[in-house]
Amino acid sequence: MTVLHLADEGEAADLAAFLSRLLHYDRSAAVRLQAAGTALAVFGRPPSFEVLAIRAVRLAKPYEDGLDALLDVTVSAGELLEAVEEKAATAAVPAAVTGPPWAGVLPPRGGWRPEPGPGLPSLDALRALVAAGITEFKARTRELEAERRTRAEYDRIGRDIWSRTVAGTRLPVRAVHAAQSLGFLRGEGGLALVASGAWLRLRTPYGSVAVRRAGTGTLGISPAR
Repeated sequence: MTVLHLADEGEAADLAAFLSRLLHYDRSAAVRLQAAGTALAVFGRPPSFEVLAIRAVRLAKPYEDGLDALLDVTVSAGELLEAVEEKAATAAVPAAVTGPPWAGVLPPRGGWRPEPGPGLPSLDALRALVAAGITEFKARTRELEAERRTRAEYDRIGRDIWSRTVAGTRLPVRAVHAAQSLGFLRGEGGLALVASGAWLRLRTPYGSVAVRRAGTGTLGISPAR
């Protein structure tokens, strides 16, 4: 069994927290792991937000497994969480699973450049934007007549709120909501909005959220082809 040696206990704890948050939204969540050198990237897709979440993890030493210097595998998020040993700062890689469609459509590794435009608001302003969206969602759903309180109607209201864009950028508010819910919007700053090809990415020191432009010109995760 392949064992990843993480840089320290803090990296192990952050990885475990990220996996726990993904599992909160999908108990059968899968994650795609890519490791090269001393960097491990963990990709997941919380279904409530329709975005791709990326958590970068530092390794204690360059990845190697026999003659293999690269790791690229999709595994169960729950099994990986169970395999994380925080005190030892290790994680055993579970057996591979058949990846969901999103796992075949990942952002590029390079070519990221600052997104032209006004830039992102402050961290506090982004948190306030998410809080306002949640408040609006609760208010609008409370106002629904009993016969209209259906999943379809709740989804329609959610799409209306979370598909709005952030302060003159192309970033949908749902990406900020995902970043907040996954624990990425903390600390004092270090936010960046970058783009590469069809992808737009909200990058923070604690993780990233990426969305892909669909054929209609909107932003969303497109299925693998």
